[in-house]
Amino acid sequence: MIIRKLADAIDTKRLVRSEGWESIRLLLKEDGMGFSFHITTIFAGAHLPMHYQHHLESVFCLSGDGEIEDRESGAIHPIEAGTLYALDQHDKHTLRANTDMVMACVFNPPVTGQEVHDASGAYPADSSGE
Repeated sequence: MIIRKLADAIDTKRLVRSEGWESIRLLLKEDGMGFSFHITTIFAGAHLPMHYQHHLESVFCLSGDGEIEDRESGAIHPIEAGTLYALDQHDKHTLRANTDMVMACVFNPPVTGQEVHDASGAYPADSSGE
């Protein structure tokens, strides 16, 4: 059994910051669950083009509001507390935050810990050899 508290992870290597967001990664690949689980804050005003080429992601908005744009179709969907979106097709998307948005995120395959988006908007494929 794994027990972790969000507050205990804040000042550890599990907190990753990048432009427009920060993520506390409560479950990582090393935990052996087959997915990773993060609480991520997207900061107000952030405009984040992303394309997870190596991962599938499911996101549940806990608080805040913004929108997600499907860059293939051009469709824009509002995001607010209680909204879930799943990037089940490695969807090219842009996330925009009107206010700080706190999101619960699940990644498959799990991330290893310190990933940030590369120039294409993706996290790198796992190169840990495991």
